[in-house]
Amino acid sequence: MALSHDPLWPRAGSWPAVDGEADAVLLGVPTWRTSLSPTGAHATPAAIREALPRYGATVLGPPIVDLDEALRIRDAGDVAEPDGDDGEATTISRVRELSEVARLVIALGGDNSLTYPVALGARATGLITFDAHFDLRDGVSNGTPVRRLVEDTPASATVGTSRIDPTRIVQIGIADFANSAAYARRAADWGIRVITLDEVRRRGAADVVAEALEIAGSGDAPRIHLDIDVDVCDRSVAPGCPASVPGGLAAGELRSLTRAVAADARVVSADLAEVDATADADDARTVRLAALCVLELLAGLASR
Repeated sequence: MALSHDPLWPRAGSWPAVDGEADAVLLGVPTWRTSLSPTGAHATPAAIREALPRYGATVLGPPIVDLDEALRIRDAGDVAEPDGDDGEATTISRVRELSEVARLVIALGGDNSLTYPVALGARATGLITFDAHFDLRDGVSNGTPVRRLVEDTPASATVGTSRIDPTRIVQIGIADFANSAAYARRAADWGIRVITLDEVRRRGAADVVAEALEIAGSGDAPRIHLDIDVDVCDRSVAPGCPASVPGGLAAGELRSLTRAVAADARVVSADLAEVDATADADDARTVRLAALCVLELLAGLASR
């Protein structure tokens, strides 16, 4: 169904191609081939772009902010084939190029394997994840990006070899009954700061975000990557995430956390992961939440 038109209510999305410096750039990174569960996540970047015009680009404040007026927002299209060694090298290189001209690169996934090349491409020195899972598995899959950022070197070493110190990694929303004791011990042994779902609710978003930014943003010339794995949310609001569980974050909690982290100038890149647009509810609620997280990232950027 075509959306209504109102000249006094411009819609979000449909941003122009990259044409020089920008405040924010979207890049589709439709990873899916190594997913541990069947997924159609490669369809999600297009679905998010299609969902964005359902919303406006105005933050009510006060003050009222029109993101399209406050920010130069651009769209760099998609990485054609981001999986595999060659795809990772291409993604790292493309994100590296975009991070040279934009204050914030927003990668639209794709399964969670995109976090590895996107963070490397952005030259991240710290990592914050919103995720029900540790993603510390061995091997190469959507369950391995955090471990790989700590231990691995990309196959194409010419495009970036930086690893992330695990003591500069904060994982927010880790859930009971969604992980193993072995990976919980690995996180503890490495010095990763784990803030469980229960702790988020006990302490509140503001306190958690302040600690996460202090840890991930430590050191000289800090550059933080934010991984937004939408399966951190309750399954009722994220049925399009194969691994979402009942009792996760509410949609509003995820949105608040996203804007708060993006408001910090040390955050240079972010990704949206684990949404399978082909498995979403009929009302596309998971994809719509992902689209709103894009707008929350932009709102945080505009508030800096």
